[in-house]
Amino acid sequence: MSSGSAVPHASSAAMISHNMVTTAFTLDGYRIVRNLGLVRGIIVRSRSIVGTIGAGLQTLIGGNITLLTNLCEQTREHAFDLMLEHAAELGANAVIGMRYDATEVMQGVTEVLAYGTAVYVEKES
Repeated sequence: MSSGSAVPHASSAAMISHNMVTTAFTLDGYRIVRNLGLVRGIIVRSRSIVGTIGAGLQTLIGGNITLLTNLCEQTREHAFDLMLEHAAELGANAVIGMRYDATEVMQGVTEVLAYGTAVYVEKES
């Protein structure tokens, strides 16, 4: 495919492989054919009362607060997957410059944003 040809459109069910996502602005072994723009996945989550109480009890013991660690990991994964869906809808097969950001919207409610640049790449010859 040359840089002047059209990028195939992906269905929203298509997913971009995790090995085609990088925090770098290049993808080793691939050439960027087309920049499709910014993509993002946004999740806003709050802790449940049970999770808040459980996490509070874990803080008394100290160490890793697994209830909150698991919640954070699940939230980031969900935001990441939404970002990949957004990229696939644009016809991308890779995401470069991927980052996470988090903002406390109000006490106990946090927004997690996964974002990057959707690109269409070809394997280098």
